Amino acid sequence: MKKHEVTALQGQLSSYVENIFASLSRKDQRAKGNLYVQGLLLDGQRKSIQPMAERLGVDHQQLQQFTASSTWAVEPVRRQMARAATNLIQPQAWVIDDTGFTKDGLASPGVARQYSGTLGKVGNCQIAVSLHMATDQASSPINWRLYLPEVWDDTCATTEQAAHEAAIRRAKAGIPEGVRHEPKWVQALDMIDQATNWGLTPPVVTADAGYGDATAFRQGLQDRGIDYVVAVTHTTSARPQDAQPEILQNASGRAAVSKPRYRQPAQSVKQLAVAAGRKQLRQVTWRHGTKTSPNNRAAAMRSRFLVLRIRPANRHIPLQDDGSQPQVWLIAQWPPHHPAPTDYWLSNLPADTPPKTLVRLAKQRWRIEHDYRELKTGLGLDHFEGRSYHGFHRHLTLVTAAQLFLTQLRLTDPKVDGAP
Repeated sequence: MKKHEVTALQGQLSSYVENIFASLSRKDQRAKGNLYVQGLLLDGQRKSIQPMAERLGVDHQQLQQFTASSTWAVEPVRRQMARAATNLIQPQAWVIDDTGFTKDGLASPGVARQYSGTLGKVGNCQIAVSLHMATDQASSPINWRLYLPEVWDDTCATTEQAAHEAAIRRAKAGIPEGVRHEPKWVQALDMIDQATNWGLTPPVVTADAGYGDATAFRQGLQDRGIDYVVAVTHTTSARPQDAQPEILQNASGRAAVSKPRYRQPAQSVKQLAVAAGRKQLRQVTWRHGTKTSPNNRAAAMRSRFLVLRIRPANRHIPLQDDGSQPQVWLIAQWPPHHPAPTDYWLSNLPADTPPKTLVRLAKQRWRIEHDYRELKTGLGLDHFEGRSYHGFHRHLTLVTAAQLFLTQLRLTDPKVDGAP
């Protein structure tokens, strides 16, 4: 935004900041929050502290102090943003995802050579896991976790030297004692638990295969009574819906084992989909985009899908009383001219859920790419140059607040000056 556009919105922005940052007891802290959000909204190639301060015409040290050494906690601010986002967006899904932040050095908290989907390769980066509220019309992140690789956790070290080096890195970055290396799916469940503790209820959780492939993640959602539609890889093991366990008998006719067992080994979801065949395909339109063509004037986003009931096969999934594996939905996208489906999802939604609903939710993650693009390209999510754990999280929180403000403008008054 241009400076005059931000100035014209100052009344709305001040009211918004007072609400979102109400947990900050000091008036001067809330004023700095307003100032920081203004700096993020203003046009500029870099949204790190010094360039923002120059554009705002203020001493950069007050912005530096507000993120690095101030004492305000991000959790109450995120709670208020989550509640505001729920009322504003009316989400159809909570979406889990993660994004990478390329770094040159080794001092930023959590930085390591690791795979990043953002980079599409292994690189020197930080990774943050995020929880978003989404519909096809709008979305916004409401919570974040910084992923800590094992090299940032002295309790994971295999030598005293490695433990000592990790402890030094942690101390320099100000990483709290209780923050340790955890799989990303564990961090995702932790954010969901925190949001539910804030009094919010997930309509359904969606995620890519980085999370969906973790049986413990899916089971964690199931145990919490949360519906999900998550992507999985084609090698995920399962059995057909009609597969039933049996009491196996030996040659004398006596039971060889006391509990029911499946006679046939599990197959991959790809094998189950191919076995079902193209005759089971149905064309589904999940939303309408913006790119029209002579053959698609409505810009319909459509493809061919299989929708089957199956039984995921994994020893960590609790069996039902009769010894059978629980049924879930398999959604498989099978475009023309492909020998097999290209994408797969599992869902524990009820057995009478319409296929169009399953496909629409499976495809909901597209909104999050929009979030990351706006957060990084427009608002400087990955421009933070500090080296403190708390500073990193405060910057993420402030950028999220700026993005939610823009979302509010788009949804409540799209003609207001400055709304993208």
